[in-house]
Amino acid sequence: AQAGWLQHDFGHLSVFRSSKWNHWVHKFVIGHLKGAPASWWNHLHFQHHAKPNCFRKDPDVNMHPLFFALGKTLSVELGVKKKKFMPYNHQHKYFFIIGPPALLPLYFQWYIFYFVVQRKQWVDLAWMLTFYIRFFLTYSPLLGVKGILGLFLLVRFIESNWFVWVTQMNHIPMNIDYDKNADWFTTQLQATCNVHHSLFNDWFSGHLNFQIEHHLFPTMPRHNFWK
Repeated sequence: AQAGWLQHDFGHLSVFRSSKWNHWVHKFVIGHLKGAPASWWNHLHFQHHAKPNCFRKDPDVNMHPLFFALGKTLSVELGVKKKKFMPYNHQHKYFFIIGPPALLPLYFQWYIFYFVVQRKQWVDLAWMLTFYIRFFLTYSPLLGVKGILGLFLLVRFIESNWFVWVTQMNHIPMNIDYDKNADWFTTQLQATCNVHHSLFNDWFSGHLNFQIEHHLFPTMPRHNFWK
């Protein structure tokens, strides 16, 4: 999970002065330490920063209306159309079952491989394979095949809960709607909120509890957000 926040820093070019160094280390951290492709992260995350909480433009809110009814405008629209994909009046209960626990181990796990093969991102695929090879060689002598799969799913399960709580707590409470073509500054502020600053919160969220500052200054190093 901490490698996730670290690759986020490199992806935003906020660590080294050289963009080239940021890109190279980004591939190593997200590929070798996490087993995911840098190109996939860039593809999704840049869209998110361009149009945060804009329905059909921000990939982070694509869960509407398949699993959740997001935002006041979209929820009312769904009600008028009487589309009942899910029992949305109970979504505050089943969110904890299908949201945080399932995103990484069930959805992301197969989609990242589909993404790199479809887009022929062979360098990213090579970095990802080094993660899985290293994981297998490290733990297979100790745990065996079933033990490795169990450990892998457990790690992804914990990471998924951690990841979803942090990434959603500072966006989902805010305005979610179709793109209104507002100015960039307004768009960022309407879609972001901060979470209380503390030593634990800063560490737990990779300083993404300063989400307003991050969206307004996306290349700023995280340790400067509080200033």
